[in-house]
Amino acid sequence: MSLHKNRFCGSFDIGQPHWLPQEVIRFNIVNHKSGRGLGQTMKLNSSTGNPLLVIVGMPGSGKTSVARHLEQKGWQVIRFGEMTIREVKSRNLPVNEANERAVREEMRAIHGMDAYAKLWLPKIMESLSVGPTVIDGLYSWAEYRFLRQQFGDRMKVVAIFTPRSVRYARLSARPDRPLSTEEAEQRDIAEIENVEKAGPIAIADYTILNDGSEDDLLLAVDRLLSTHILS
Repeated sequence: MSLHKNRFCGSFDIGQPHWLPQEVIRFNIVNHKSGRGLGQTMKLNSSTGNPLLVIVGMPGSGKTSVARHLEQKGWQVIRFGEMTIREVKSRNLPVNEANERAVREEMRAIHGMDAYAKLWLPKIMESLSVGPTVIDGLYSWAEYRFLRQQFGDRMKVVAIFTPRSVRYARLSARPDRPLSTEEAEQRDIAEIENVEKAGPIAIADYTILNDGSEDDLLLAVDRLLSTHILS
């Protein structure tokens, strides 16, 4: 383990979503700071003290494994992608890469690039009042800026980085919504070009290199939590 602290300072008419949220082996740690945000200012009462962890990364990097691991440890989990899947299902469409991509992109085209962060904000605040909270699936730079404005330094962003060939192999083998290599590459390009996914990954507070086993990844997460997040 090496620790580094760096300074840098098919088409749908979505309209209002049909549902809204109710209710590691080796790792380098990079510390960044960001400033301004967008949109309204619903500030969480800082006295609650529960941490907010945001997991970012390209498809197949291991984000869901990390979120599931934290959930088993008692963390509250917010999955941004759940909104996309429910929207697809509400339109009686098959849940596949093409339909999910169309929903994601049109949602942001209509409601702004920070749409998911704004729609999930009440649930995030509710979850933080209960306990430590992790967000799985933040995509855009605008979402990052919006949430940074709301939560300031309480929000820590952890990027999971996995080499592309490893990610594509994992995506093709996963039992739920597998992707071919071509589909995975198309998704990478769409997420970078159309939904600004690279920004939050580049500016993450910590980066975990995940090119080994899932056990190694989760061990790295636990060490990060004990030494930097919960200490």
